[in-house]
Amino acid sequence: MANVTLKEVHLSNGETLAYRERDGGEINLLLIHGNMTSSKHWDLVIDNLDEKYKVYAVDLRGFGGSSYNQLIMSIKDFADDVKLFVDAIGLRNFAIAGWSLGGAIAMQFCADYPDYSNKLILLASASTRGYPFDGKLKDTEEPRRMTMHEEMKRDLVRYIPIQTAYDTNDTALLKLIWNSVIYTHKQPEPELYDEYVQDMRTQQNLAEVYYALNHFNISHHHNGLVEGNGKVDDIKVPVLVLYGDRDMVVVQEMTDELIKDLGDKATVVELKNCGHSALIDDLEQLLKAMEQFLDSEVQV
Repeated sequence: MANVTLKEVHLSNGETLAYRERDGGEINLLLIHGNMTSSKHWDLVIDNLDEKYKVYAVDLRGFGGSSYNQLIMSIKDFADDVKLFVDAIGLRNFAIAGWSLGGAIAMQFCADYPDYSNKLILLASASTRGYPFDGKLKDTEEPRRMTMHEEMKRDLVRYIPIQTAYDTNDTALLKLIWNSVIYTHKQPEPELYDEYVQDMRTQQNLAEVYYALNHFNISHHHNGLVEGNGKVDDIKVPVLVLYGDRDMVVVQEMTDELIKDLGDKATVVELKNCGHSALIDDLEQLLKAMEQFLDSEVQV
């Protein structure tokens, strides 16, 4: 078992971010988690990555052990927190890996702060064109793409059921949701699964994350809600796109958008028989793909 220390750092914007730091290693790697998770959900990767890597895993604002003093309203808000975080701990010249929501944040960070990271890994990442939020306010209406933050907090499809499960410690419902769309093939060991569920309940920003992903668009295309800003062109580092062949959260169309928008800078690897969480479905396959890319001399 790797020696991992739980730490926290105070940022200049008034937030406090918790993070995990693995002892040893010389090749810097920063892990950014997805929605409904925190750095806790990276634990199997942290424990099993080759010891030559120096691993950091941050809890984003409003997740895990981090504060939530100011509302997050954009993916850039998260990316700017990451910038303040790495400055505060003195981290430079690192690879960055983002899972799902974390992929969008990692892309935004690499585009905005090109002198910090040297490689980018996108695991089951949200598209360069965001992640549409479809919901409904009445049982009698058809789901539609919502645009307003306040609407999302009244959504009957994705917000209210999950937030209620958080608030009431309805672990059965949270496991049902994850088994339906994420752990569809393989589940974590029971004790670990219970820890993951309690970690999910630390999330304080569910509606804001939905809003931020819904409006995120660094492509050159309109995503059905907002025009793209073309920031994808500012990602100058080599990129590894990892996607599961049976991901039910980030569907193939979104991955195709991501690959098309990144163009020649991206290396693409399909993770066989994996869904949205290759960390559980096939950790060995995931680690092999990550380490091969991190060790390679690939250039943009």
